[in-house]
Amino acid sequence: MAALNPSTGRGTWHDLQALARYKLTHIDREGWRRFWTALFGLGVAFLLALYSTALHASNHPAEAAATAFLSLLIAFFVAIKIVPHLVRRTALQRWMMKVEYEFTREGIVYFLVILLIAGAALNTGNNLLFIILANLLAGILLSGILSAIVLSQLELDFSLPEHVFAERPMISRLTVENLKWVFPSFSLTLSARDPQKGERQQDVLSAARQILDAPVYVPYIPHRASVTQHVELAFPRRGRYTQDGFRVSTKFPFGLLRKSHEVVARQEILVLPNVQPTEEFYEILPLIGGEIESYLKGRGHDLYAIRNYEESDSARHVDWKATAKAQQIKVREFTREDERRLVLVFDGSLTARDGRTLRQFEKAVNFCACLAWHFYEIDAQMQFLAEGFETPMAPAGEIIYPVLEKLALVEPNVDSAASLADLESRIASSARGFHIVITSRPRGSIPTRLWGSSYLVFMDSL
Repeated sequence: MAALNPSTGRGTWHDLQALARYKLTHIDREGWRRFWTALFGLGVAFLLALYSTALHASNHPAEAAATAFLSLLIAFFVAIKIVPHLVRRTALQRWMMKVEYEFTREGIVYFLVILLIAGAALNTGNNLLFIILANLLAGILLSGILSAIVLSQLELDFSLPEHVFAERPMISRLTVENLKWVFPSFSLTLSARDPQKGERQQDVLSAARQILDAPVYVPYIPHRASVTQHVELAFPRRGRYTQDGFRVSTKFPFGLLRKSHEVVARQEILVLPNVQPTEEFYEILPLIGGEIESYLKGRGHDLYAIRNYEESDSARHVDWKATAKAQQIKVREFTREDERRLVLVFDGSLTARDGRTLRQFEKAVNFCACLAWHFYEIDAQMQFLAEGFETPMAPAGEIIYPVLEKLALVEPNVDSAASLADLESRIASSARGFHIVITSRPRGSIPTRLWGSSYLVFMDSL
């Protein structure tokens, strides 16, 4: 923003206008609205209290009690609902721990008793009632101090395994460390951090994909010590799960209020597809195995075919009779016995996006993951192709987790940007081996040359 120029006066009016616009746009309208609401409510409560005194002096005890109760109710509402919001908007929030309060059933009964005793004390002037009221209010103050001590100086560490699979229970470790020198912590409940009101809608919707889906209770943590809880987690779907933070709450010491404090600790985990074999997998695997035995060639003893000589071929494989007959050098190819070279292709394009096709897509992802895991277990040579992703031909143990991570994040491509021609070109440029293609395309759209060199698994058959 430009500064004012007192010597010349040039631009002074425009600078004042800009300053005024800046102040207007940065006014905390919500804070001021709450402030004036609180001021108005406390003013009404004060007038009602004066009116209650006048009614009591004129021998109208029932009306005086009702007016005093209404005055206390308005003051109580302002103190609970408006004042905490105003405090959080002040500079105190920079050094004070933010604690949120939530009434429990016992707390509601406790505060109703306080209101009744306060009304009776104001209308009767009985000193014993004032002493009881002071003790009840002191209990609230003591509860707030002790709960603040319990929630302060805590550190959380959420340890997750390196690889997590969907639909498979796993054990994680949640460690809570109490850094206080003197005071222990009691009765803590750890849960997922609640999304704030002002957060984007997509963040609120993603709350269902948080890592910690159930609260964890920690009864006691000594001072300068830590407690580790083993938590069983289960993720129903593949994909990325995030944890923006944790909500630490306690009802200690009296259970009147649930005090909560949010700890920001971002956690992220990628849940891999389920690799447990399904019925469809057991039905299709023997067919794939038969095709592999029929098509794969290698360094075995059974003759597979006779073809033209290439520079990389060994001279001991030259078939001299076929060479003399064809007047061109021919070599023998044998069936593979000790090595398998497989190219696994996942075609994620869909012609439509409805509930049925999306369920078939998820089944296809799980089937592809099961197939990749099977080739990893038999130590095959494998290459994986998907839209925007390709691995080299390598032992399956070296690429299995990058493949599963890609399948964990793959999404259906409804626009079909990856055309069939692009799919064919990628398969043609892939490493030499037997191709297994998982696709949702109609059977009539697959070219004959692709049928002849590949085994196709259609998503609608899963």
